[in-house]
Amino acid sequence: MRERRRLRMGVLALVSLVLLGAVPLFFGLRTLSRDPVFDSLDALDVPSWATVKTVDNVSGSRWCLQDCRLRERTVESQRPPKETVQVYQQALVQDGWRRWKVGRCPEQPAKGSYTCWRRDELTLDLWVRDPTCALPPVDGRPAPSGAPSPAAEKCAGSLVSVKVRNAIDDERTRPQPSTDPSLTGEDPFPRLTDDPLGELTPS
Repeated sequence: MRERRRLRMGVLALVSLVLLGAVPLFFGLRTLSRDPVFDSLDALDVPSWATVKTVDNVSGSRWCLQDCRLRERTVESQRPPKETVQVYQQALVQDGWRRWKVGRCPEQPAKGSYTCWRRDELTLDLWVRDPTCALPPVDGRPAPSGAPSPAAEKCAGSLVSVKVRNAIDDERTRPQPSTDPSLTGEDPFPRLTDDPLGELTPS
């Protein structure tokens, strides 16, 4: 009887250790495999028509070893850019993001709506534009609008790009170089006046 009790206690202790260790291990592996930033983007309160197809890309290290992590998400929307921008901006505000008015936003000229946001230690770039299959303008004018073809109907909607970076790795959060003339030194080629000898001074 004593041996059976010891065996039962040993089995119960082993099962308890396995259960207590398996649950934290499961959630730990889940956390390492899934970036919490993408979870917060998934939780944004946007309608289903604004998240038809989602593609995520990740680069860099989560612990900022050499390069900090860069999260990029591309989403297809069924509605025009104007409606898509409104729902995404409202969702970001509800999630605690605040508009960030900073230079180099965007860093390169971009068509469509490009806005920058900040929350805690993260920065976010939101770019909403026409889909790439839209017809380009001809001679600076919009493409002719004839009878809609099936291909044009498939090309309707908009394209959304979201880029999330750590604020410490975003160059726009650092002091920008100043163009103050006092910091540039003297002009090595001073401009000469009409009189090369300058004005005479009284003795």
